[in-house]
Order: sequence, then C-alpha cells, then structure tokens
Amino acid sequence: MSKIFVIDSEKKPLDPIHPAQARQLLRNKKAAIYRRFPFTLILKQSHLDCLVTPLRLKLDPGANYTGIALVNDFTGEVVFGAELKHRGFAIREALTSRRQLRRSRRNRKTRYRQARFLNRTRPKGWLPPSLQSCIENLKTWVKKRRKIALIEATSQELVRFDMQLMRNPDIQGKEYQQGTLAGYETREFLLEKWGRQCAYCGVTDTPLQIEHIHPRAKGGSNSITNLTLSCHKCNVKKGTKNIKDFLKKDPTRLEKILKQAKRPLADAAAVNTTRWALLEVLKATGLLVETGSGGLTKFNRSQQNLQKSHWLDAACVGKSTPILNIKGVKPLRLEAFGHGRRQQCRTDKYGFPSRHCSRTKFHFGFQTGDIVQAVVTSGKKVGVYVGRIATRATGSFNISTKEGLIQGISHKYCKHIHKKDGYSYA
Repeated sequence: MSKIFVIDSEKKPLDPIHPAQARQLLRNKKAAIYRRFPFTLILKQSHLDCLVTPLRLKLDPGANYTGIALVNDFTGEVVFGAELKHRGFAIREALTSRRQLRRSRRNRKTRYRQARFLNRTRPKGWLPPSLQSCIENLKTWVKKRRKIALIEATSQELVRFDMQLMRNPDIQGKEYQQGTLAGYETREFLLEKWGRQCAYCGVTDTPLQIEHIHPRAKGGSNSITNLTLSCHKCNVKKGTKNIKDFLKKDPTRLEKILKQAKRPLADAAAVNTTRWALLEVLKATGLLVETGSGGLTKFNRSQQNLQKSHWLDAACVGKSTPILNIKGVKPLRLEAFGHGRRQQCRTDKYGFPSRHCSRTKFHFGFQTGDIVQAVVTSGKKVGVYVGRIATRATGSFNISTKEGLIQGISHKYCKHIHKKDGYSYA
C-alpha cells in the first residue's frame, strides 16, 4: 500500500508508515492530519532520538509531464509516486495572445513612437516564462518533499546512456556510432511522437519499425520530419510506394500523417533547454545529485518488466536504482494551474480595457480555489459537498464538485480540507 508521511511535533520528518498504522494513530488521538495532498500526519509528541531511513528523490523531467518518485535505496521500496502536469504551453499561448493585442494596439495608436532599445535586458540564465514555470514547479515540489521526508540524495534524467563506452572504453570512430544504442534518440522520439502505434493501421503492442514517409529510393531524406513508425506488415506492403499512392483510399489518415510529420520539435527543445537549469536548482539544495540517462532509465525499466509511465520512469532513473517494490503504490496526479490572473483588467477584442479584475479573493477566511467540505444541515441543499470554492463578499460560495457546480452554499457550512497552492490533485 502507499505509505503515509509522518512528522513529529517539532516538524521533523519520520519514516513513512502503513495506512493501518495511520488510522490507529488518528483513532487513538496521538496524531492529527497535517496535510491532505499528499496525506501527512503530525504527531502530538516529539521523537528527536528516532532513527529515520533516508530516501532518494528521483525526477524524470519532461515538457508536459514530469515523473516524481521517492525511493528507499536499501529496500527498493517506492514510497511515493507522482506525475506533475506543467502549464508551460498554456503560458506560452497566453503570452502570445497578449503580445498580439499589444502590438496591434500600438500599431494603431503609437505608430510614430520613437524606437527604444536595450530596455528589456535579460539576466544571465534567463529562460522564457513558459519554461521557467516548469523549473519553479519542480523547485516547489522538491521543497515540499523535504519538509515531510528525510531526503539525502536526488537523481535526475539528464544525458544519454552510453552502453558502448562502458563495454569498451577505447572504442572509436564508426564502430562507436554503430553500437547498441545507435539511433536511440530518434527511435524514442518517434515512439512518443506517433503514440507508440503503427501510423498506417494503428496497431499497438507489436514491434514497430522506423519507416520513411517519402521513400529513400525516390529522394526521401533521413530527416526526423520524414520518419514514422509502422508494423512489419505495413512496411512491407508500402515498400517504395509514394505515401499518396499507398493511402489514396484513406485520405483522412494521409492528411493526419502529413500534418503530424511536420509537427515542430517543441517538446524536445523544451527538455533540452530546461534540464541544465534544473540540475543547478538541485545542486543548490546541497543534496547529493546523480544524473542518469534516457537509455539507462529505459534499460532499468525493461529489466524489471515495468510498464511505461512517468512516475515509474522517475523511479528507474540513475545507476543507483535497486530492485523496485511498487506494490500498492498509487501515483498522485498533479496539475499546475497557477495562482490566478496577474492582469489588472480584461480586454475586449481590440485590446482595450473592458472590465476591472477584483484582486480581493479572501472572504470569511476562505480564498477562491480552496478545497473545502461543506456539510449543509438545513435548507434546500442538504448534503455533504467536497470541492473547490469560488468566494463572494456576501458569504455565499460556489463549490465545484465531481457531480457539478453547487451554488449558494453559506460560508458557515464550509470547512478547509486543503488551501489553494496553485495545484490540483487527483
């Protein structure tokens, strides 16, 4: 089963415990709930002389999702797993929209304004806001984990695994390039890009081959934009045919393949840009930092017959990976959604102010975005409701539950479960 985090009365991290032990502590009133996500207990006594087993925090960073895992290096037990969804591309789209409105407005109103230069000097190590948000998200979660667990080391997927160099340190030239992992990066990228299925028939769970969309025999290149994946049957059937001739009876799939092939390498570029910045953040924590490779992660996962997922990839990062015990672990699904709009007012379609945004979000001790439990005992809406609230100055809140939006719930019935912190949990 997934372990429960425990801290003592001095907020010192202790060893995670079994859920049955956690229930017994709560039943005997020896502990209280400290945090809901991830579920953490705080004891009512201090245990300064208690020995605590150190854990290793492992990260598998990605452009859209990052896998997080806490692993006991001695027993191989995976104590905690999570998958964090970033909002980098949402930030990029929002900034693009604001830039378009601003440029359009300036073009109409300040067309003859004198040009200004060097008023946007970027500091050393600057990253676009869409990428910096990914770094800040991981920095936040490293701090959160260190508060409730004793972490002595971290592992991050950073570079490619060089199997050939390990086997033969003196390997050189063409022999070096034709090794076990020749074409590894291309193959892994294509697997992610094409959804691990045949582009022509959609079959999954079968060995896939790298296939040229426009055949090499007819002038096709080895560019990543001309490569796809296909099963053996489709690859043989297509042969050296032009893709338009091969899929002339299926124009929908043809259009989809041609569009997917031209998709930019935004995900790969984002990971390459942020991985070194993340390494510096981990080094700044003062913990031991281990860097692993994508090849080593895949090798560890394959050796232990684990399925492909972000949190399991994180658990398999680095040479320190033991034989993992993942029995009963349920990963926490995290999604970054920010702390609210920064803009002072909203704009109309022409880019001009239309309505002022209220910055007051606290009412009666509650903030918009808090997770609450409302036990309504009288009136038309008797029942128990759990979800995020939207506050009003009148004290009548809206609660977004799994069943839908519940309106007009008085603040008197609400009780905090988890205060807003910019993330959603599942």
